[in-house]
Amino acid sequence: MKAIPLSITCLLALAGCQTVPDRLPQAEPAPAAACYFPTGQSAPDETLSVLTDSIDVLEAWGFSLETTDTELGLVSASRERELIGYYDRYDYDYGYGSGFRLFGGFGIGRGVGIGVGGSFGPGFGQQPVEVERVSLLARDGHLRISRDIRRFDHLGDLRESYSASNDDFCGRFQEAFSSSVTPQGAS
Repeated sequence: MKAIPLSITCLLALAGCQTVPDRLPQAEPAPAAACYFPTGQSAPDETLSVLTDSIDVLEAWGFSLETTDTELGLVSASRERELIGYYDRYDYDYGYGSGFRLFGGFGIGRGVGIGVGGSFGPGFGQQPVEVERVSLLARDGHLRISRDIRRFDHLGDLRESYSASNDDFCGRFQEAFSSSVTPQGAS
């Protein structure tokens, strides 16, 4: 009988330690109740007018349309803004803190080389940005809003991300949507 190598035995033992999550990923915090509201138009052919009115509200607020699917009743839009002064002055990993960096190296190969370089500051023309994304789903006479915000530092690394489907945004959207919808029969 052949002996099983120790590494394979350890691998098999660790494979049995894997577990499955107890629940699927969910938005934290949960979307507010104001993010799901009736549109007053329940006919399937009126979904296009609900999407058009929703797009008008989003574009008036400065969002750029990304994707639409009229069969599903889905609209996705985003807007981006620069974050002036969004950094941690004591975060040395991202180039903040001290303004000057000195680096260099020495190498021996077929010849001898010495190199020295320096940098000052975190970089010019690179601003941290905030990306706000909104998705709308129009179905069965109701409109569902999902919104998230992501903040990226000056290097383009994600620093903060959260669900922002709150009462304030969804309530303002609902008011703007209701005022943009023309009553049926009116022209």
